[in-house]
Amino acid sequence: MTSDPIADMLTRIRNGTRVYKESVDIPASKFKERLAQVLLSEGYVSSVERVKDDAGKFDVLRVGLKYGHRREQVIKHIERISRPGRRAYVAHEDLPRIHKGLGVAIISTSQGLLPDREARKLGVGGEVVCVLY
Repeated sequence: MTSDPIADMLTRIRNGTRVYKESVDIPASKFKERLAQVLLSEGYVSSVERVKDDAGKFDVLRVGLKYGHRREQVIKHIERISRPGRRAYVAHEDLPRIHKGLGVAIISTSQGLLPDREARKLGVGGEVVCVLY
């Protein structure tokens, strides 16, 4: 059991891309599934599906990793910002711009998990879950 399941998810994705895996399996939860859906909509992963594990007991998220046409990594950097020991909240005026808008910060808002561009457009702040580019 891990004390920070979101950091575990991001680490599995980071490690999977480093060794060019086709997909990674992550223990499922609603929050992690929504986070994976945001990564899919932003174009950082190729697929997300909820399946049973090999033993058939637990649900896992199977996240398909994405690479460029010459096997370059689409996710070059992925980092957990708000941790259980140190939460990071921002107002909508202070939403981070990652690599001058080329990266994405995922924000947990009252409207749900949103990329920083959508949160800025809606005028809502929240907790900065992670950043990636």
